[in-house]
Amino acid sequence: MCGIAGIIGTDQHYVAEAVDVHRMCETIRHRGPDDEGIHTSGCAGLGMRRLSIIDLSTGHQPIHNEDQTIWVVFNGEIYNFPELRPELERRGHRFYTNTDTEVIVHLYEEYGSNCVQKLRGMFALAVWDERRQRLLLARDRFGKKPLYYAVSRDRLLFGSEIKALLAVEPELAYVNPQGVLNFFYYGYVPDPLTAFSKIQKLPPGHLLELADSQVQVRQYWDLPAFGSFEPQSEEECLEELEQRLAEAVRIRLMSDVPLGALLSGGVDSSVVVALMARFSSRRVKTFSIGFSSEDFNESSHARLVAQRFNTEHHELFVEPNIEDTVDQLTRSLEEPFGDSSMVPTYHVCRMARQHVTVALAGDGGDELFAGYDRYTSYLRRRWIRLFPFGTGEWYRHHIHPLIPTGWLGRRFVFNLSLSSRERYLDSVSLLPASVRERALFNRHFVEWADTVVSPYDSCKNYLEAKPPSDPLSEVLYLDAKTYLAGDILTKVDRMSMATSLEVRAPLLDHVFAEWAAKLSPRWKLRCGQSKYILKKLAERVGVPRDVLYRRKQGFSMPLVHWFRQNHPLLEILLEPKTIQRGYFNAQEVQRRLLEHRKGVRDRSWELWHLLIFELWHRNFLESATQAPAASVSWRVVSSRQEQVQASFPAHSTKTSAEAA
Repeated sequence: MCGIAGIIGTDQHYVAEAVDVHRMCETIRHRGPDDEGIHTSGCAGLGMRRLSIIDLSTGHQPIHNEDQTIWVVFNGEIYNFPELRPELERRGHRFYTNTDTEVIVHLYEEYGSNCVQKLRGMFALAVWDERRQRLLLARDRFGKKPLYYAVSRDRLLFGSEIKALLAVEPELAYVNPQGVLNFFYYGYVPDPLTAFSKIQKLPPGHLLELADSQVQVRQYWDLPAFGSFEPQSEEECLEELEQRLAEAVRIRLMSDVPLGALLSGGVDSSVVVALMARFSSRRVKTFSIGFSSEDFNESSHARLVAQRFNTEHHELFVEPNIEDTVDQLTRSLEEPFGDSSMVPTYHVCRMARQHVTVALAGDGGDELFAGYDRYTSYLRRRWIRLFPFGTGEWYRHHIHPLIPTGWLGRRFVFNLSLSSRERYLDSVSLLPASVRERALFNRHFVEWADTVVSPYDSCKNYLEAKPPSDPLSEVLYLDAKTYLAGDILTKVDRMSMATSLEVRAPLLDHVFAEWAAKLSPRWKLRCGQSKYILKKLAERVGVPRDVLYRRKQGFSMPLVHWFRQNHPLLEILLEPKTIQRGYFNAQEVQRRLLEHRKGVRDRSWELWHLLIFELWHRNFLESATQAPAASVSWRVVSSRQEQVQASFPAHSTKTSAEAA
């Protein structure tokens, strides 16, 4: 596990400087505190920061082939490298390390860019082919490892984090209005967008090739058609599920350093711990987080699982004094990110890192086996026909804007006026389908943001990408392609890497996930019971029933309680600096604060997102652009729109640091 960065000239006269690559690597030192490696040759410069997991003594990167014409930097783990290496040796390739990284260069020699099809694991990698002057960037199938890139001034920059690119090209910090709007819809910025218009994420399951100054991005993998496989019996389904998941867990126990598990007390992590205990010769180390608010606290369930499998269990209780943590995390978050569970995730990763270097987790089970309550709600709601055909749009345009924003049923009726697919997109968004209707925002900002294509469009593409299938399978595929990568895996990567901990997700082993995706929906959601077959497997491997058949709590913070205690963090939302940026209507922000504190309505989720957005502005954006605190706002951006568009694509927006 590590962080990677690099510079490749798109002009034949460009010469890559090691000092620039080093500056990029310094910004991601937390991802790899053990070692730094840099290779420069002509127009290419590759760099990495290493967290040593496998082959501690000879795994120094960048790694090359026999004649040093192919070089690789790599972030992740390749679990099938013990099988790949003998095959490559039989083909005549000679290895000089025992690391998984070296198989990549020899696979590239054999298969070119198609080498990524052979890899089973999590990865973000860069291969430089010196003889052919070609660059290959690739990201793993689900997006467990991040990879950003930008083309600027006759060179392509790439890195595991945005800050690596900004270290050598701070002028890339152009605020992206579409990215900002997506954050306010979903709480994250989905691939391939970022919060900066000149920087992009390489989407999961995609690769990028640079040759002859041309950049080409293409998809190399996708999930198969959901719901297309029907086992003959429950026993057959359980046997294959157990065999496949057990294999995915077993191969992730490969490590030359201490290893444990993040145990939330939910179904997914409990099954993983059960299977780890089966394969481990020593007691499994487990780590969990608790809260004093019982409706958010799952620590007792985690404790039950730990006792059942005799693990070496560690607990940490997180209390409302989170100011320092939130301040620290928003300094490292390069984009606004609204999932509040990043705070307990950070704390459990930090605690685990005191004992282990690698931890397994249960991420991916909800998306593969229909674990979220919203799936049941969607399937029920899609049959409600409140509006006759064609009248829903009329209601949204003529009646809905007249209804007071405080009316409790306002959003629900709006949702029912949408088509079935749009109802799901609306239900998972922080804001309703039209930002115009939100009095929370400054009118001028709304006019500016409203020039951007609807954030729903990219999600609709996923709903329409596959042949029509059953409604549950459609939204499971959508969430696997959007929410999983944009929220869940981003959170886990950022919080674990902030503490130099590697987290592995057996449920997202692509071989296992392909099989699970194809399972008929009746094995996932049956008679209102989510994760039906996965819970049956959990029973089979010994997870206590009290853990399995209870209300799903989720791994989140008790914001609804904390924010009613006059939490000082919320005062930031009414400070002049915040209001002067011009995003929000001060009166509406104040009204929401009062409603929440008095218990009139739960506004915690809205308030948290507003707070995170403002702290991102203060702690990252102003630092990245070195702009005065009050100057970074959309107002200056808007006033210089014409000049910006002269050099950049439509709706690309420059921060006030450039505009001043």
